[in-house]
Amino acid sequence: MPQLKTLSLSLLSTALLTALSTPAFSQESASTEPMEQISIFGKNNPLNTVPGSAHQISEAELETFKYSDIMRTLSSVPGVYIQEEDGYGLRPNIGMRGTGQNRTEKITIMEDGVLAAPAPYASPAAYYFPTSGRMQSIEVLKGSSTVKYGPRTTGGVINLLSRQIPEEDLAGKIDVAAGQDGFGKLHAYAGGQGERVGGVFDVYHYQADGFRDINGVGGDTGFKKNDALAKISIRSAEDAKYHQVLEMKLKYSDETSNETYMGLTNEDFDANPYTRYSASQKDVMDTEHTQIQLNHIIDFSDNLTLGTTVYHNDFKRNWYKTSKINGQSISGDGTQIAADFDKDPTSGDLEVDVKANNRAYISQGIQTELNWYTDNHEIAFGARYHEDEMDRYQWVDTYTMSSDQVMIMTEAGTPGTDSNRVDSAEAIALYVQDKIQLGDFSITAGLRYEDVTTNRIDWGKENPGRDGEPKKDISNSFSAWLPSLSASYQIDSEWLILAGVQKGFSPAAPGNADRQEEESWNYEAGARYNAGALTSEAIFFYSDYSNMHGNCTAAQGCDDDNIGDQYNGGEVDVKGLEFSLAYNFNNDGDIKFPVKLAYTYTSAEFANNFESDFDPWGDVVEGDKLPYLPENILFASAGVTSENWALTLSARYTDEVRTVAGQDEIETEHLIESKTIVDLSGRYFISDAQEVYLTAENLLDTEYVTTKIHGSNFAGKPMTVTVGYSYKF
Repeated sequence: MPQLKTLSLSLLSTALLTALSTPAFSQESASTEPMEQISIFGKNNPLNTVPGSAHQISEAELETFKYSDIMRTLSSVPGVYIQEEDGYGLRPNIGMRGTGQNRTEKITIMEDGVLAAPAPYASPAAYYFPTSGRMQSIEVLKGSSTVKYGPRTTGGVINLLSRQIPEEDLAGKIDVAAGQDGFGKLHAYAGGQGERVGGVFDVYHYQADGFRDINGVGGDTGFKKNDALAKISIRSAEDAKYHQVLEMKLKYSDETSNETYMGLTNEDFDANPYTRYSASQKDVMDTEHTQIQLNHIIDFSDNLTLGTTVYHNDFKRNWYKTSKINGQSISGDGTQIAADFDKDPTSGDLEVDVKANNRAYISQGIQTELNWYTDNHEIAFGARYHEDEMDRYQWVDTYTMSSDQVMIMTEAGTPGTDSNRVDSAEAIALYVQDKIQLGDFSITAGLRYEDVTTNRIDWGKENPGRDGEPKKDISNSFSAWLPSLSASYQIDSEWLILAGVQKGFSPAAPGNADRQEEESWNYEAGARYNAGALTSEAIFFYSDYSNMHGNCTAAQGCDDDNIGDQYNGGEVDVKGLEFSLAYNFNNDGDIKFPVKLAYTYTSAEFANNFESDFDPWGDVVEGDKLPYLPENILFASAGVTSENWALTLSARYTDEVRTVAGQDEIETEHLIESKTIVDLSGRYFISDAQEVYLTAENLLDTEYVTTKIHGSNFAGKPMTVTVGYSYKF
């Protein structure tokens, strides 16, 4: 994809020269608020007036528990589903409004307004997620207003906003923490704003030894992750004809995590949920991510602004993990064989296949939005050209393990002799949205257009050198028009009612045999209340799918030969309710008592019969419930705060879920039982600049199953106590 790289460099140099000669805002306009084109909410799109489900987790809220796990952070937002896996949030599984959660593949994830998935069109299952612990705020938007944010418009969008350049000459923070199971964290940033030039540098490191023990051999089951961010901005002189700002962002992260796809049998989970079979001792993932992002904004007048972003992301990872034992997949009998061996290591040698799930990703593009503000219209015209690809170049190594339970390599695989293909995509997206204000009545009409071409080139396992013609060369082109319409009415200063409708869309992946995109019509209606210390929102939603996708990944236990395939589930009906409430008792007193509540009800059913090789669906009968979707989710928190200290207790209840589509009572082998997880945060403010804190995640030390991928059980993280200290300057 050299053409976009050349274009990006050209735009970078042009924008830099422009900014240096006539660059952006005056010093008085400096702010730690994000640039409007990288955020969803702002002065031109206030959170409380959005005609849809809108939530923002502020920096102050993020500081309460200081989570490094995005799934714990998002539990306070209604309409968001989380499926835990590793216990630390390294592999987030997030969904919205009935979409699947697997690898966050069915919603749009952005950082600073840019698509964050490694290959959001060609391979949406994201094994990379931005480091949430370093974020300054998080925005969540669902409903018809997501027409500006694609490619997946059915469920919703999450935008993570990174550290903004401080408005002071120099400001920063150092935060260190240590806890159980070898947990450690260092987060530091520093930056400032001069007359025309500003910058910030942010580094985040965290690690743990893990809470599981490998049978027989021990070893590290934890992780280490580093994340570094740098930004520099140049603003125009005060007397410039057009106010402009140019901001460059550079980002790097790496991770080594000793995680596995091999869970425990029911018997072994009941005996000790925090063990791992010795056959998983070689399992480890290594990742590396780099990004360059260039943001430019120019004000042609008080009511006409153009924002443009150029971005390039590289991500590579190799998850080296056990795939077969004695020739049996761990999705089938392999896990039971491993369990039996650990009970009696003298019973005979094991042959263990460890697959190098080696992949490299590219995601790059250019996007722009023109905003025109008139007396009663706010019009946005947007466009994006995007390219991405996933290069799978994999192999399998063979080990033998005898009674000492140490794996010895007996045959090294040749790279490219397992999965050996490239999936790629090119996409053009256009949209227009007009927000019309008629007194207390507001109408927002939008239209999005997506034109996508996907391609799969497969050289096969017998051609690791990729010589000559590929075994398969499959292309698919399709386009979609996606209208949306919403309305809101401000009854008085406290009450707002809203309603909306939109056409949802998700592009067909290269592995979709029928080449059908996902389509739906989505409806919502509700009300929002804001009165001083009390805020609340209740929204009913209904999604009518004409075709729903199921993506076959190793994370869902798919066989090697089917990984990357995409299945069409046809008609699906999803309906539900989102409710949130926040109130601060004694808001004007010295001691305050803040409480929060978030509740989600969801009913999701297939509306047709079909047969599928996709394990979570199988052979579906009309009326079958979708898997991994709890009917009820409840979050509640209560706190006590004063000038010098704060104590907060939170609890999240998740209803039972089925792991395979079905009806009526859930069979035991396909059941994940309901659970309630309680977290505690205590903070003491030594001064305005210094704080000591203690957090206890899973305070009641509840033992619970997070997922049953590959037909085995994975445990959630046990009680973990962490103490920390932070200093601001």
